[in-house]
Amino acid sequence: MTGALLKGAAQLVLLLLLSPLITGLIRTLKARLQMRRGPGPLQPYREIHKLMRKGMVVPDTASWLFSATPYVVFLATLLAGLMVPMVAADMPTGLFGGVLAVVYLLGLGRFFLALGGLDTGTSFGGLGSSREMTISALAEPTLMLAVFTVAIGAGSTAMAEMARTAIGQQWHFLAPSQILAFAALFLVLIAETGRIPVDNPATHLELTMIHEAMILEYSGPYLALIEWGASIKQLLLMTLLINIFWPFGLAADWSSASRVLAALGWLAAKLAVLSCGIVLVETANAKMRLFRVPELMAVAFTLGALALVSTFLL
Repeated sequence: MTGALLKGAAQLVLLLLLSPLITGLIRTLKARLQMRRGPGPLQPYREIHKLMRKGMVVPDTASWLFSATPYVVFLATLLAGLMVPMVAADMPTGLFGGVLAVVYLLGLGRFFLALGGLDTGTSFGGLGSSREMTISALAEPTLMLAVFTVAIGAGSTAMAEMARTAIGQQWHFLAPSQILAFAALFLVLIAETGRIPVDNPATHLELTMIHEAMILEYSGPYLALIEWGASIKQLLLMTLLINIFWPFGLAADWSSASRVLAALGWLAAKLAVLSCGIVLVETANAKMRLFRVPELMAVAFTLGALALVSTFLL
């Protein structure tokens, strides 16, 4: 029991501390690629610290949903992150649910965030909530198809079993089904984290913003929790992508400290490589028109469906 608590605490600290760093790293790399100085990798920590110390402005039209949303978004995303293998396949919360639980927890946070945007009664909040739910309805089936491709090979939807199977068959990432599923999940990562070409997290223009429109009325600690939860969600999806489809360096359990440290180094290296890929995609593409986003999600869904079908044919 004590060992499980220590494992859970270690992964919890890793999620809380590493997620803002990945966000800051992506911003810095993007600025450097665009020949700008940009913010440093530690800027998200400063922003969270500043927001935690500021006061809050709550709209008069808001109900208890407005105040509950930041906590639900943060805790649901954090709990989902504890179910995803980061440095070892043996996860402390693996018994509480598999990949379906992760998808449902992310959906719960998204649902409350959309309600929080609608609860203020502003036109921007309704606009952002409508767009967010439209994109999620297209992205979630693709996410499940991509992950089910790996689950079929593992014979289980449990994240720990899928990670162990991936460790034992590391060569399998070259299979056509794995490549198609990886491409589908990468497109889902771009859409779910609000990256170009789907969304632009650095804008407040009503014609383009999606995520930012829902949180315009939030400030202070509420905004800090939402932004921190978004960073954790980004780290969760990136970790799922690299450890399920590219499990090099992932430890089988927490029994050996040296293996865990080596797995932590591999995790940092793979996250850095994936961050570079995200930055390249963002820099090489322009923001899509909103009505063309379903076309991109249709491509992702097709790739996921082909990946799932190819597992039975090959």
